[in-house]
Amino acid sequence: MSDNTLAPASTSGTSTRRNGPRWRAATLIALTLVAGLGLPAAYGAAYADENTGTGTADARTDMRKTVDGLVADGKRPAALISTRERDGRTRTYTAGVGDLATGAKVPADGQVRIGSNTKTFTAVVVLQLVGEGKIDLDAPIETYLPNLLRGEGVDGRHITVRQLLQHTSGLPEYTQTVAENFTEVQHRYVEPRELLDIALKGKASFPPGAKWEYSNTNYIVAGLLVQKITGRPLAEEINKRVVERIGLRHTYFPQPGDMTIREKHPKGYFAPQPGAPLRDVTVQDPSWGWAAGAMISTNSDLNRFFTALLDGRLLRPAQLKEMRTTVPAEDPVPGSRYGLGLMSKPLSCGGVSWGHGGDIPGYETRGGVTESGRAVNVAVTVLPGDLAALTEVEKAVDGALCR
Repeated sequence: MSDNTLAPASTSGTSTRRNGPRWRAATLIALTLVAGLGLPAAYGAAYADENTGTGTADARTDMRKTVDGLVADGKRPAALISTRERDGRTRTYTAGVGDLATGAKVPADGQVRIGSNTKTFTAVVVLQLVGEGKIDLDAPIETYLPNLLRGEGVDGRHITVRQLLQHTSGLPEYTQTVAENFTEVQHRYVEPRELLDIALKGKASFPPGAKWEYSNTNYIVAGLLVQKITGRPLAEEINKRVVERIGLRHTYFPQPGDMTIREKHPKGYFAPQPGAPLRDVTVQDPSWGWAAGAMISTNSDLNRFFTALLDGRLLRPAQLKEMRTTVPAEDPVPGSRYGLGLMSKPLSCGGVSWGHGGDIPGYETRGGVTESGRAVNVAVTVLPGDLAALTEVEKAVDGALCR
């Protein structure tokens, strides 16, 4: 690596294995804060005038209480929620402030950084290539990327494409090192191979296929696989094969050097340590997330994406079935299961929702689509600092899907 290589991770033994499909509360402990934000104690909710359906009065009232609750007592600067019914009726809700410095309103259905929801987009492209006969899910990654994965307990000859997408590869995580050096990478482009080199300084977590454990490194390799097979940049393939195909008007994969959010958006914040003032991190280079977490979208576009995916508009039936074939993934919600870049979570009203979720400094997003086609996505503008805070956002999703 160059002289700009990130410093090695601490060897203090901090676990990064407990928080499922997020950027890890333990990994980002220096970047997250919920209690004591020093924000105003209450905000008035704002409701979008872009709705295409009225819904019931009780449902609207419940959603207004939910979005207000997410920012009550200064817990978070802003919250945004978008709901979508099977017939396409949508409604958006916001609460809080979009800019702590100016007090500006939260833009209705504003763009946010969607973190690990990016994994689902990446997985869709890989599975499309499987359907085209260009990739075999059960072939070793060595078949396509020879000599790429070598390290302590790591051997690409024994890790399959399926295990990468399913998080059963045992590949070590790279994000703890990046998180501990976030100020160094906030405005710097990081090559995917640099991220992989960081990961491979660690040892394998377990033998391939032995268990499930979330690792962002899996999707860095998946992104490199897409580029090797197609001969094109990952961002270009996601745009052509997913974004343009289903008409996502506010979703994109930032190009190298693109550190801003293009359309209307709430600002994203984090505190460098508990109790410290929040810092605006809206402008950042998300390349350190790349295929695992770099994309930008809106709540309504994410609802459209996951609905289209589950309706079979992006994958052939055989590949969609593979994507929905899951293994237990109890974190962060008991009863959760993980497929190939797609997660199911049990609903309090019965059945499950399908989606992913994502965290990146400044933003947290959670959502899901039911088998009946109802969809919801929630975004807040500071990461959770503990399990209770994460659970509150998960409960908001559950409540909206079960109303």
